[in-house]
Amino acid sequence: MMLKNAGAKDRLMELFSGQKLAVLSTARKDGHPYASLVAFVAAEDLQSIYFATSRATRKYENLQKDPRVAVLVNNSINISADFYQAISVTGMGNAAELSGDTAGRALLLYVEKHPYLEDFVRSPSCGLFQVTMTTYYLVENFQNVTEVHI
Repeated sequence: MMLKNAGAKDRLMELFSGQKLAVLSTARKDGHPYASLVAFVAAEDLQSIYFATSRATRKYENLQKDPRVAVLVNNSINISADFYQAISVTGMGNAAELSGDTAGRALLLYVEKHPYLEDFVRSPSCGLFQVTMTTYYLVENFQNVTEVHI
C-alpha cells in the first residue's frame, strides 16, 4: 500500500472501525449512479470492504451489470463543526459476490462487527460482497485530501 501520509492508514482504520454504515454507489444500466446505505466491515489491510445485500435489490441488479463501485464512509454528526472536524473517505473499487471459503472468512468478520445482522447475512436470499479497493480519498479539515493507493 502506498501512502502519501504515514498516518493515513491509522485514520482510515479508526474511521472504519467506528462506523457501521457506508454509502455504496453503483451504476444503473442506463449509467446513472445509484446510492444505497449498507452495513460494512473493512479488512485489516484495507484492501477489501465487505457488505451484504438481498439479491432482490436494485444494488444487486446493478452489481451484476457493472462491478465498479464507490464507497463513502464518514463520521459527521450533522453539525456545523463537521466541516472542520469530520473525516470522510471515498473508496473506489470493484465488487464481487463471494462464495466458498472466501465467503466464510468474510462472513465471520462481518458478523463480528454486525452480530444483529447474522440471520440476514446467512439467509439464502442474501449475497455477501467483497469490494477490492484500488484507491481511498481521505478528506479532513474540509479540504485536506490524502490519496491512499492500494
